Amino acid sequence: MGIELPAERMDTGTDQMVAFVQAGVGWMVFNNPERLNAVTFAMKLAVPAILEAFERDDNVRVVVITGAGDRAFVSGADISEFGERRSTPEAIREYDRVTDRMWESLRAVSKPMIAMVRGYALGGGLETALRADLRVASEDAQFGIPAVKIGLGFSYHNTEELLHAMGPTRTADMLLTGRRFSAAEALEAGLVNRVVPAASLERTVRELATEVAANAPLAVRLVKANMREARKPEAARDLTALAALAAECYASEDYAEGRRAFAEKRTPQFRGR
Repeated sequence: MGIELPAERMDTGTDQMVAFVQAGVGWMVFNNPERLNAVTFAMKLAVPAILEAFERDDNVRVVVITGAGDRAFVSGADISEFGERRSTPEAIREYDRVTDRMWESLRAVSKPMIAMVRGYALGGGLETALRADLRVASEDAQFGIPAVKIGLGFSYHNTEELLHAMGPTRTADMLLTGRRFSAAEALEAGLVNRVVPAASLERTVRELATEVAANAPLAVRLVKANMREARKPEAARDLTALAALAAECYASEDYAEGRRAFAEKRTPQFRGR
């Protein structure tokens, strides 16, 4: 059984994307279970607006992305739409523009993002999970990029993401064979952070999100910014911006609260300022 979707939700423009906020966590759910949560054009259009809303909402400290149902996280793009959506050069350009904007919005999230993966994470589904900072999978999860099995060209940027996550040996195994990795293999490869029984997946992710959300938001933002800049070529890194973020942490009320709470042996109450 997948995550229970609440009645009170954000207006995403499509029933195929569900978004809501609970206890400081913004949830984004790919809701196309009949097609293993394959991503339609409408879903691609909705993703940036959802993530931008989470960015603006100070009550959201962590983002969780997942798929509806219990068979798939995301199984890739919905290729049944290609006949219509990629039928002319103009249509292809528009489809690619919307797709690129979705990927950029996933990369641009400044708040910690957790992927809750059950079932298939294939092709674009695995690419989506790779945009998260933390990935928690159920024991029945499967990961793969079947591009070579259907003659599809796999992009440089997504190859780079896989190399960063798994290293060259395992990336070559996945991409050249097109085979699926089990959850156990994915954990060993460093593709996921944790593997748990399916019945414990949602509880584990909620606990992890709560743990991260309890930390000082400015300090967490700096951690994510540091990791993002560290992946860039040295000449392209904006160390001045990172130093400014660090200075903001030192000057914050949260840092003062953290010191007081430590001295008083209590749990700090951070406010993100």
